[in-house]
Amino acid sequence: MEQTSMFESEAPQPLAARLRPQTLEEFTGQEHLIGEGRILRRLIERDQISSMIFWGPPGVGKTTLARIIAHRTKAVFIDFSAVTSGIKEIRQVMQKADDNRRYGEKTIVFVDEIHRFNKAQQDAFLPFVEKGSIILIGATTENPSFEVNGALLSRCKVFVLHALTTEDLVGLLRRALADERGFGGQRVTIADELLEALAVFANGDARTALSTLEMVVLNGDMDEQGGVTVTSETLEQCISRRSLLYDKQGEEHYNLISALHKSMRNSDPDAAVYWLARMLEAGEDPLYVARRVMRFASEDVGLADPRALENAVAAYQACHFIGMPECTVHLTQAVVYMALAPKSNALYVAYETAKKDAVRQLAEPVPLVIRNAVTNLMADLDYGKGYQYAHDSAEKLTNMQCLPDSLLGREYYRPTEQGLEARYKARLEEIKDWKKQHE
Repeated sequence: MEQTSMFESEAPQPLAARLRPQTLEEFTGQEHLIGEGRILRRLIERDQISSMIFWGPPGVGKTTLARIIAHRTKAVFIDFSAVTSGIKEIRQVMQKADDNRRYGEKTIVFVDEIHRFNKAQQDAFLPFVEKGSIILIGATTENPSFEVNGALLSRCKVFVLHALTTEDLVGLLRRALADERGFGGQRVTIADELLEALAVFANGDARTALSTLEMVVLNGDMDEQGGVTVTSETLEQCISRRSLLYDKQGEEHYNLISALHKSMRNSDPDAAVYWLARMLEAGEDPLYVARRVMRFASEDVGLADPRALENAVAAYQACHFIGMPECTVHLTQAVVYMALAPKSNALYVAYETAKKDAVRQLAEPVPLVIRNAVTNLMADLDYGKGYQYAHDSAEKLTNMQCLPDSLLGREYYRPTEQGLEARYKARLEEIKDWKKQHE
């Protein structure tokens, strides 16, 4: 049983606690789950919650959603901490829930940081979830596929919560400055670019954003009327990252990603790693960088080294699984790989060239021979007539026409001699020679 101090009610709550949303309307982000008409919103509004797990990075609203459910539900709501509870406490709570069920009451048990429970502790929930004594809501920052008992996981719907966008966080910070629960009763002056920088620093975490805002306001310059002005120097001191102060949507942001991309393209691993570090240490989202590296893998390396894309995707997954700062080494590996890989932009050129034809000639009909005759009428109209199945031939090739008549003979993919693409070039030439001989 928790003991409370006589002074506890006088202690001010942190800003993040004061601004914790009480309703879905106050909640920031996760539109894919709680936007109008979305599944989780409907379940909450109808009080039809089933066992579920909220999976997402810190500070995105997992616990807050559970609190909103607690306010909306007619069920008994039990808040359970995986950090402080053992099997004995679990069984006591489960027995109480079983008793409630006999009296026609349902019980929702919220388990924060459910990944901290070992297998035996998780197993203690299973029979009560199975027979409907409880509705389990778990919250975790770890992949539930690895951290949650398979039998328990199979009985829960997993909802993935995403890191908040910079725009989400800026909106949240503005609300904190205007809301009476925040700094609404105080005149606080802070430039838009500093709010943007603070949001970038928070890296998708609402709790970090609000805690940092509280720190910079408390350390801001106060005038004689009690107003507070937050300067860039104050922000730099509070977050200890001078390089952070660039507009994530502005010129410097695009200059840095351009520098990284062009350094890799120029096969300069040292410059590429430097620009990577500049971005990450400024608070850039590592997943944004990883997405750009994935683009590079096909745009600038392509079939000269098909494994470049595999490396880029693996780096993205590593960033998603473990986040900053641990994922810096995975991004470094991917960036150096791209810089040292043979280069070819043949795939990029192929698509851009084909795109121009596609846009100019959107109405070109698909040749009858490669249409799919899924109805008798289509067959009567000669859909698929004369189709040649490549696997039926020894060479696995046919001379069937696949381009529209107006584009016959067009070439989009022109492979280079770089790296492994030389093999694909030789293969393509063999195919074209065969087709000429069998026209």
